[in-house]
Amino acid sequence: MRWRWFLAGVVVGPLMAGAVTWMVLQTRAAGWSARMPPSRFEAFLAAEARSLSMPGAAMRRMNPVSESPAVLAAAREHWADHCAICHANDGSGDVPMGKQMFPPAPDMREAPTQRLTDGELFYVIENGIRLTGMPAWGGAGHDESDSWKLVRFIRHLPLLTAQELQEMEALNPKSPDELKEEQEEKEFLNGGQPSEHTTHQHH
Repeated sequence: MRWRWFLAGVVVGPLMAGAVTWMVLQTRAAGWSARMPPSRFEAFLAAEARSLSMPGAAMRRMNPVSESPAVLAAAREHWADHCAICHANDGSGDVPMGKQMFPPAPDMREAPTQRLTDGELFYVIENGIRLTGMPAWGGAGHDESDSWKLVRFIRHLPLLTAQELQEMEALNPKSPDELKEEQEEKEFLNGGQPSEHTTHQHH
């Protein structure tokens, strides 16, 4: 058994040393900017680190929340209000915040996410991923059932309909500029008069 570990060290040691040397040279040449796309090696290391940090018991957990229209509706609303800013309504990550992260937010409709177990998805939602933009949402005041519902919604992402996406757009948080634009549209449609909501605010 010892000779196997010795051989592994002989092979893996130089590979790791070469990888570290390559990363140092790349950093000195191009800097450590988050605007640069991650290399294949970095993506591999990130995936391996996530896999190694995942407790075995967490991987094997089963989703206690059954799929239903009500569960998907609740998760869809939660996603639009909390998750879409980084992951987009459709899970593509094709939004400014998601694209500017390092590494960028993944397309959660694709195999690298969809082939994770329900337990793994739940663990990531609850505990986040270190050295990425993914925060840990678990903790005091957080209902675990919300995370399990989101797992159901993540499975549903490849099947999202145009109607669902339209409904989610209405649930996305609005920026101050977007709120102002909506208010101006309401006033215009109201004949140039402040809307009822605005009038109440002035009292």
